[in-house]
Amino acid sequence: MLTEIKERCQRANCQLASSGLIILTWGNVSERTDDDLVVIKPSGVPYEELKPEHMVVVDMDGKVVEGQYRPSSDTPTHLELYKAFPSLKGICHTHSSYATVFAQAGQPIACYGTTHADYFYGAVPCTRSLTQQETESAYEQNTGKVIIETFMDKDVDAIPGVLVRQHGVFTWGKDAMQAVERALVLEELAKMNYRTLRVNPIDCRLPQYVLDKHYLRKHGANAYYGQK
Repeated sequence: MLTEIKERCQRANCQLASSGLIILTWGNVSERTDDDLVVIKPSGVPYEELKPEHMVVVDMDGKVVEGQYRPSSDTPTHLELYKAFPSLKGICHTHSSYATVFAQAGQPIACYGTTHADYFYGAVPCTRSLTQQETESAYEQNTGKVIIETFMDKDVDAIPGVLVRQHGVFTWGKDAMQAVERALVLEELAKMNYRTLRVNPIDCRLPQYVLDKHYLRKHGANAYYGQK
């Protein structure tokens, strides 16, 4: 099982680069095992060199239990999210261009159309800025905590992504590959929103009844999209 997750996590990390979501080493993906270990990208290793055996395995306290490299510097953020939200099995972090524009502006990605509604049940929120104290002490852990704070009144499964103000993007899912898929979707939604606002800067939000129809036909007990 661990070998399979390492292979999937390696593929997911490499997809960040091949899809154009990131350049250099501007991102990372992890996946949690059923026995609460986390497989994550090693810090600073170029994607073109990344192999399954390079993936690092840590416990929920961040202690390395397998692997010869240091884990991603964002590991504490991933761990905070896994501990707070048991349904999360894969997490992806990027600085993809359009979504990060919204993060740097401190603006959510509003639901303007049915493409958005197919994947996110409402706006993708943006966190508050970290304080100076939060930044200078346990920065990556506090990044996770500010995401958790943002979702105190939101459904983490229905809105599987967030913008960290002045930083970047986190998405999640049932495994590493789905977390990356949602990062890809979120970047396209951000691109659509940016262009929509240029064409029409007036409020373009999708009516709630259309949001309900499109999200619920793909998700939930009465979903009917796709094959059984």
